[in-house]
Amino acid sequence: MSISPTSIARASRRFTYGFALAILSVTAMMAGASAPSPFYSVLAVRIGFDAATTTVVFAVYALALLATLLLAGSISDYVGRRPAISAGLVLLAASVFLFWNAHSIALLIAARIVQGIASGLLLSALSAAVIDLEPASRPGSAAVWNAVAPMAGLAVGAVIPGILLDVTPDAFTAVFAPLTALYLVLAALVWLAPETAPRLPGVLASFRIRIGVPRSMRALFLNSVPAIFAGWATGGLFLSLGPSIVHAELGVSAHLWQGFAVSLLAGSGALSAFLIRRRSARVVTIYGTSALAVGTLLTLVALSTSSLVGYFVAVAVAGSGFGTAFFGVIRSLAPHIPATARADVFAVIFMVSYLAMALPVVAAGFLVQVLGLSAVTYGYGVGVAVFAALAAVLRLRRPDARVEPAASPALGG
Repeated sequence: MSISPTSIARASRRFTYGFALAILSVTAMMAGASAPSPFYSVLAVRIGFDAATTTVVFAVYALALLATLLLAGSISDYVGRRPAISAGLVLLAASVFLFWNAHSIALLIAARIVQGIASGLLLSALSAAVIDLEPASRPGSAAVWNAVAPMAGLAVGAVIPGILLDVTPDAFTAVFAPLTALYLVLAALVWLAPETAPRLPGVLASFRIRIGVPRSMRALFLNSVPAIFAGWATGGLFLSLGPSIVHAELGVSAHLWQGFAVSLLAGSGALSAFLIRRRSARVVTIYGTSALAVGTLLTLVALSTSSLVGYFVAVAVAGSGFGTAFFGVIRSLAPHIPATARADVFAVIFMVSYLAMALPVVAAGFLVQVLGLSAVTYGYGVGVAVFAALAAVLRLRRPDARVEPAASPALGG
């Protein structure tokens, strides 16, 4: 039975719509992840907590996300992308609503736990959906968007709240009411996209704890871990303590500039990943890890001289490394992920990413109480720079592993 040109054109439009919607959803999700950062200093005064509590609030988000990835990271391979993404977006709406109305540390922690669960469901499902729906006319574009969209979301989510905190009397409502509505709208729109998951039998199997990638790409994945860890450890520092560092170490009270540090880190990462997209994965990763090391050390120099301009320049350099190191990893791995294991593999990638974010931040939170914010910032920065430099050296010494490309996904309706 032949398929009419009209049916082919309709299917093509649905896939284009689904691809764009998945990218928009990733961007919106990550905007919600960074949006609370500029509010921590306000909440610290309103509720009454210190920098150590701030790191705990950030860490519970990352740990809830990790637990969800561990238990349900591959669920969209079993039940379908659309149910997993829609459920994650509804939970995300609930989390920002809770944050909007957080008048106690308990509510604040609850909001971040719900957000972590939602993000754990969404990260692997959306990343897999972007690859599933990649336009045949633009091969490789999925890897670009899977790196650029999260960075762009983090950038937008940090800078807009910072501006609104300075210019509106109720920035909480101005930020979190639109985010709540946006997530609910996206949760409905996702049902108009095509379903592309293999929908494997035995959904209960997706809830068993497992950590692994297909044997065929294991060496390539292990080769990428140092670059993932260096980049996301940097992201954790800025997302949890970035505004506090600008305020306490550089004496800047305007919320715009406190949020701008986070936005600049992620924004320069998104732009750099896009500009370097035509280079090989190895070159991209080496540049990214090197820029991370140099940029992080430059931020410490700027802090020691109390230079706000120098600090922002250094953050831009570190951010370009943050974005490109992660893009290099995605670019290396994406073509080799089997269609039946995409959500599973992305769950492992983001598990490593958020462990890199959470563990150093938790340690920093405890050390702040003993050593103070300044000492912890310098120690954390030196540690990240050393690890990033090590990742660059390892990538220089190891060529890309040779693995067979994964099979193309079957297209579902």
